[in-house]
Amino acid sequence: MKTKHYSILALLLLSSFFLLPSSFSAPPLRTHALLDANWRFHLGDLPAPDATAVLTPAYDDTTPAWKPVQLPHDYGLDVPYDPKPDNRRRGYLPPQIGWYRKTFHIPATDSGRTLQLEFGGIFRDAKIWLNGQLVATHPSGYTSFFVDITRAANPGAENTLVVRVDPTEREGWWYEGAGIYRHVYYNATAPLHVANYGTYIVSTVPDGNKGASAEAHLTIETTLQNDTSDPATIEVLSEILAPDGTIVATLKDTLTISPSSAGRQLPIQNPESKIQNPPARPLTQKTTIPTPSLWSLETPTLYLLRTTLTQNGAPIDTTQTTFGIRTIHFDPDTGFTLNGKHVLIQGAAAHQDMPAVGIAVPDSLQEWRVRKLQEMGANAWRMAHNPPNTELLDACDRLGMLVKAENRHLGNNYAADARPNPDDTEFPDLTDMIRRDRNHPSIILWSLSNEGTDQDTLTGERLIRAMMNDARRYDTTRPYTNAMNKGWTAKNGMANANDIIGVNYNNAKYDAIRAAHPGKPIFGSETANIKTTRGEYKNDPETGFVSNYNMFLPGETKNPNFGTPLATQGWPSVAARPWMAGSFKWTAYDYKGEPNPYGWPNISNNTGFMDTCGFPKDQYYYQKSCWTTAPMVHLMPATWNWPGREGKNIRVIAFANTPEVELLLNNQSLGRKPAKKNSWVEWQVPYHPGTLTARAYSAAGRLVATDTQETTTAPAALRLAPDRTTLTADNQDTIIVALSIHDAEGRLVPDANNRVTYKLTGGGRILGTGNGNPSDHDPDRSNERNAFHGYAIVLIQSTDQPATLTLTATSPGLKPATATLTVTK
Repeated sequence: MKTKHYSILALLLLSSFFLLPSSFSAPPLRTHALLDANWRFHLGDLPAPDATAVLTPAYDDTTPAWKPVQLPHDYGLDVPYDPKPDNRRRGYLPPQIGWYRKTFHIPATDSGRTLQLEFGGIFRDAKIWLNGQLVATHPSGYTSFFVDITRAANPGAENTLVVRVDPTEREGWWYEGAGIYRHVYYNATAPLHVANYGTYIVSTVPDGNKGASAEAHLTIETTLQNDTSDPATIEVLSEILAPDGTIVATLKDTLTISPSSAGRQLPIQNPESKIQNPPARPLTQKTTIPTPSLWSLETPTLYLLRTTLTQNGAPIDTTQTTFGIRTIHFDPDTGFTLNGKHVLIQGAAAHQDMPAVGIAVPDSLQEWRVRKLQEMGANAWRMAHNPPNTELLDACDRLGMLVKAENRHLGNNYAADARPNPDDTEFPDLTDMIRRDRNHPSIILWSLSNEGTDQDTLTGERLIRAMMNDARRYDTTRPYTNAMNKGWTAKNGMANANDIIGVNYNNAKYDAIRAAHPGKPIFGSETANIKTTRGEYKNDPETGFVSNYNMFLPGETKNPNFGTPLATQGWPSVAARPWMAGSFKWTAYDYKGEPNPYGWPNISNNTGFMDTCGFPKDQYYYQKSCWTTAPMVHLMPATWNWPGREGKNIRVIAFANTPEVELLLNNQSLGRKPAKKNSWVEWQVPYHPGTLTARAYSAAGRLVATDTQETTTAPAALRLAPDRTTLTADNQDTIIVALSIHDAEGRLVPDANNRVTYKLTGGGRILGTGNGNPSDHDPDRSNERNAFHGYAIVLIQSTDQPATLTLTATSPGLKPATATLTVTK
């Protein structure tokens, strides 16, 4: 409740200056205005005349070739699937160049201020013009960046912003999307201001690694930017607000700052956009907080730093930074502790994309994704393989989810297959990520790369040491690691440089790696890459579906591309070694691109605990039985419809976290069996239609959980289940509405694939649909879709107006379903 109260307080504090009015007598101290609405977009490159004319205000972008769009926007979904082998890694969605255009007003009162555009992320190779001037280029598709537009902007007038995006060169080997897929902001500050990412809070709790919490020592570093030509004397006021909004510490310092060493970026002469280099010596302030509320998995408490600059007695700038107070510790013998409490890292990796929106995931769905993982017992998220948008990190902070934050590029290379230079000494993408994200208490690890080149060479070791040296200029409070798939025991290699050793797969080598590096903690940076398709129980290259039985014995399939079996080479290998800090399973969700073990018609990777829509697979429940203590049991296969197999044996498996499980078919017991920790129970059951039930028993013999599969009849009705029914009228808020198909008796029909059409009335918009089928080639941006094994989803987004929305789902021959949604200010 305290955290919720804090969030409301923060919004009230921010609302006073995060606005962009057209005219007023005095500007706010700091403008941070969202520019996501009212863009125009052109798919495909422009010919030479238009490529020049598009930069001018008079250019006509209202033609049919230019579509209205709202950011965040991933246009990679808007091209048809193409089965050419070159497109496989991208999920058979060939990349194309795209252009964006927007006109926005800058108030006259912003004249004389420092003006910037802030881009959360553009995939990729962006060129940015303002009022016909090239103000920035940015090659990376994953890093956030700022563009100084002070000299190119026209205060008191309309300004024309044009962005060209070229995603044709890849950076990874999965679906990476295309376009301006994160937020864009217009920022205006006084020339004397807090620098971008200029606040850094370090908390130290004496004996915190032993569970103490009597007090916390805070060190606050504030980096200031002086965009004038003269030295300036400024007073810096730092206030610490507790979760309930009370001020628990106040610090004041007066200092004189010279003009910033980097100066203001010159739009034409130096269009390469990087975060401006700050002055070498930030202001350091220290204070002590008695009896702090610690950030933990159970109580993710957040504090607020409010920074105010004044000059000659008048305020000139203000910023706010959330942070948490906690103690993390990795030990080579005991693993990981948080605030002195041992925590086994129960993690999963995830790429950015979702159905209907691609990589342009709305902020409100980030929290939904985190909660889905927590429901199965996960406590950690690996950002694979790149920095995420900040809203995902915010969700992890609020909800209590540990994070392994990951850098995309090994060295300074933006190309996917380029060889890094070990003689580099500065790594701006890495340090930009750290400066942006270092105040997030959820982050416990910085990962420098994933499966890069030269893992087992002196060249690789030198490169990692150089990257760590550069990164430690900005954060020394967390350990540095790499996700390695070889070279851990080599004489020279990256493992020698890492603070903590990350092991991708290769569970049989854990002990040898520990012997080679006895003083270093070890964790599974990537484990159990196993392919399963929700609801499928055989491997079929024609459909691209893979069996859920693949998660067990290696002999289930002879194709090595089916991965490393989850239940034999995944979590049990970690849990059996008390010195292992934990692991991150590959992956939390299925994701678009990198389809394997099959290629076309498969367009998605099948490795998730859940499918792309968040519907659990059988492996989800296996892992839940390992990671949770509330009694549960789950039957696999998740169907008891086997027409034509009457009398033939079906392999039936039960996942449970209880000591004993009983199986019943049509109320006849097939026997009780002990259920071992991190394992499963199974039977061979001759198929007869009816009811299959698993009963889980406690150590005292008490029935504590059940799961049932019934033979169903034909599909008869649709159901809609919104994840919530109230939205905010902010033109951004998005919800997921799950659809399911049931028979006349109300039972889910597990093999239903009926075509469903959605209609929304009353306002709002349908962003698109999904069903978790890894071989479905329907467009994501549509109002209709086939169900897949009884399920589908539709994404609904609010506009900026209050409304009552009615969502209706229809399918020929089935009873329709409706859901009522309320949009409020």
